[in-house]
Amino acid sequence: MYYTYAYLREDKTPYYIGKGKGNRVHRNDGKPCNKPKDKSRILILKQNLTEEEAYKHEIYMISVLGRKDLGTGILRNLSNGGEGRSGWKMSEEHKNAIKKSNTNREVSEETRNKISQIHRGKVYGTETRNKISEASKGKKHTDETKNKISEATKGENNPNYGKKTSEEAKEKMRQKLCGRKIPKDIIDKAVKARTKYHTEEERKEATRMRKRKYRERKKDNT
Repeated sequence: MYYTYAYLREDKTPYYIGKGKGNRVHRNDGKPCNKPKDKSRILILKQNLTEEEAYKHEIYMISVLGRKDLGTGILRNLSNGGEGRSGWKMSEEHKNAIKKSNTNREVSEETRNKISQIHRGKVYGTETRNKISEASKGKKHTDETKNKISEATKGENNPNYGKKTSEEAKEKMRQKLCGRKIPKDIIDKAVKARTKYHTEEERKEATRMRKRKYRERKKDNT
């Protein structure tokens, strides 16, 4: 059987509405916010529901309380509810309709900041990370998308622009990578990516220059 639930703020106002069964109410994976540490702020709204009843009640509660990201209410939910029904698969027609509605959709800076604040510091569970990894395998960005990402992260737009890595952070990275074995397929990809923009003659010339510099350093040290 299913149930619906709410996560409450310290002032007892709800900030998230969900539905599930078993221990779903106590798990964070797949949610836009974390459950409250204080269990007294986790409220079961309705119990012993069919999945369809829980689905409808979740949608109803979200519509009544409204969403913060849309400026319509107080909830941190990022959808209108009803997702994740067991065994339910979205039809291609439904997928295309959602894709069409999101194409060229402009999100205001205020909404972007709200979504950023919601996800900041969020830690995903192993199950969620694995699902994201599996869903991303085999996907490739188009050249147009690659160019957009590149332009959006150039110069001052890059979050690391002007920042210097501290010696402490460098040491942590060194310790983490020390003794780590890199799979051969990754090495081959790196070599291929590094060499595909150079001709055979350019690679030979680079090798000769490295050897010459090595001999010069060796000579200076003698």
